Amino acid sequence: MASKMTLRVQLLVLQALIVFLVTLATGIVAGTFQEQALREAYKDRMQAVAQSIAALPVVQSAFDDPDPAAAIQPIAEVIREASDLAYVVVANEEGIRYSHPNPARIGEKVSTDPSIPLSGEIYVGTQTGTLGTSWRVKVPIRDDDGAVIGTASVGILESELNEEFTSNLVWLISAMLAAAVLGVFGSAWVTSIIRRRIYRLEPHQIAALVKNQETTLHGLSEGVITVDDAGRITLVNDAAAGFLDRDAADLDGAAAADALGEELMTVLREGESAGRPVIVGSHVLVARSTGSEAEGGEIGATLLLRDHTELHDVVRRVEAADAIIAFRQRLGIPKGLSAETLDRVSAALAARPDASASEIGEDLAISRVSARRYLEHLASSGRATRTLDYSTRGRPSTRYRINDAV
Repeated sequence: MASKMTLRVQLLVLQALIVFLVTLATGIVAGTFQEQALREAYKDRMQAVAQSIAALPVVQSAFDDPDPAAAIQPIAEVIREASDLAYVVVANEEGIRYSHPNPARIGEKVSTDPSIPLSGEIYVGTQTGTLGTSWRVKVPIRDDDGAVIGTASVGILESELNEEFTSNLVWLISAMLAAAVLGVFGSAWVTSIIRRRIYRLEPHQIAALVKNQETTLHGLSEGVITVDDAGRITLVNDAAAGFLDRDAADLDGAAAADALGEELMTVLREGESAGRPVIVGSHVLVARSTGSEAEGGEIGATLLLRDHTELHDVVRRVEAADAIIAFRQRLGIPKGLSAETLDRVSAALAARPDASASEIGEDLAISRVSARRYLEHLASSGRATRTLDYSTRGRPSTRYRINDAV
């Protein structure tokens, strides 16, 4: 049963679905990489800011002041605003803050665990503090002797990070939509090309054509063999395989020169539209070809074979019967024939190498039917010989030749 959707719609939907899935997968991967790149960029910036603060001599020396926050807070705020970060917090080894975006939080203990930077390591990760959940970096602050005397922590809120990622995502989605639209238009173009190349046929029509071709091809009594430019057989029906005494499956893809023989290959190369008698095994065939040989020796043609073996047997039997009749009628002229006209026909036939009834009729200004009756009498009486001419289109014509010995 044919599908309700046309081939054009099916191809367009399938290609559009592929484009959509590929675009979606690409967008997801690109979004993931973009988020990772954004976080890496902020991590590098935050780490550089935190390490620069920890290395500032003014910050290190302020730890010995009676009021460290008075010197550290203004510096931390300037750096925070210049770096576009959510906070810059400096704390001593006990976790007491010396700077904070909210000055009221100065002097309080930090809300997250400072043990990693206090141990001399750098911490990178997401934690929840007084300002909310943030992506942060913590580094140790060391004195001149290298001892850890505090920590410097900088970070950006996850909400701000997500907002920036979302703003970048808008451009990514726009690019994905544009790519999808272009892909759909491209799919429509490819679909139109495919449809033109299959003559705008639907799948059920193509299936019916193939089935009808197979049925017709293998039901023919005439042999059909198709040879490609490389000289290999691409199609052969059952009748042709029978003429060659081979199996059709074995002939498919075989080299034409090996499978057909010299006589058939000559017809194939030279092209023969009228037909040429060829003997293949026990078969007398009339071979016709539609192809010709190219400059490089390639052959691309269709060979048509018609079996005339039975016709030859009938002709032989008829000739034998005619010989008997001729023997019986050698001394007499059948009723309806005149001796004078018979002599004229015999003389006209002797003037030619061979002739047909039509040609003798034109020479003597008599009808073809009358000329044929006289010629048949000459042949049946042994004074002439009849032969079949296969070079004519359709059925072979009969030609007559006078017997010199008579």
